[in-house]
Amino acid sequence: MNWLKVTVYTTTDGIEPVSGRLMQLGITGLVIEDESEFNDFLEETKDSWDYVDEDLVEKMSGDTRVIAYVSDDMSGRELLAAIKSSMAELAHMNENNIYGRLETEIEGTKTEDWANAWRQYFHTMEIGEKILVKPQWEELTEPTDRVVFNINPGMSFGTGSHETTQLCLSQLEKYVTPGCRMLDLGCGSGILSVVSLLLGAESAVAVDIDPNCIDTAYENADMNNIDRDRYTVISGNVLTDPDVKEVISQHKYEVVAANIVADVIIGLAPAARLYMKEGGVFITSGIIDGRQEEVKSALIDAGFSIANMERRKDWWSIVCK
Repeated sequence: MNWLKVTVYTTTDGIEPVSGRLMQLGITGLVIEDESEFNDFLEETKDSWDYVDEDLVEKMSGDTRVIAYVSDDMSGRELLAAIKSSMAELAHMNENNIYGRLETEIEGTKTEDWANAWRQYFHTMEIGEKILVKPQWEELTEPTDRVVFNINPGMSFGTGSHETTQLCLSQLEKYVTPGCRMLDLGCGSGILSVVSLLLGAESAVAVDIDPNCIDTAYENADMNNIDRDRYTVISGNVLTDPDVKEVISQHKYEVVAANIVADVIIGLAPAARLYMKEGGVFITSGIIDGRQEEVKSALIDAGFSIANMERRKDWWSIVCK
């Protein structure tokens, strides 16, 4: 198997939050390159060194780097998009720039090559009983009675290939009913909200901390002939941004979905309930194995009753009402 090297540029103070977020995405093998720690080490052991290689000193200078490796396949590409989204969320909370620039570099992969990478790995797939996800560049070889979602993922998370997205989609086809309103928290490519509209929802609001997701989600909506008067995509923090709160609070929602990570779902739970209609359903996913009971307890504490818990590989979805 081939691997891609992913480097997140941060600071010494950013090592813990960056590493924590990567671990929440299931990445546990990390390499830390920190100039501060390296200089401290040299100072403490200077009596042992006759010469320190200049290339090594140069390598360790400047930004602190948190390095991870992901597989160079469809699963890895989804994971790269999730890393990018998570770092964008952390950057939104990066007051006084204490965590540095939080930029992500993928060794050997330029931004303009991203679409070609998707084309190599991403193909039409059936999900659940009703949904068919089809990349824009492929044609259907035969008629289907499934709801067809056309997608160009860009650099946003959510193609349907990752277990967390599949868990959400399989629940949406159960709970989205004609005429309902849907709220997508952490929308990424817009897959959950656009599919909900294709399944019959009257309208959907999609929110993501990464402003780049706005264009991607709207482009995917246009590709599926979704009218803009049914679909609203905004960027910001649903917990702290008053403009985001104002847009969301214009309606109550029968279906709310959050395909993010455990800690964010825990933080969102009380707010999500405020925006829901009585009897509405909150579909959560992105919960790494081992965190499901903690998330379940937080949802119950926020006033929800658990309707379903489902696992695929290392990931959990919890549906509550």
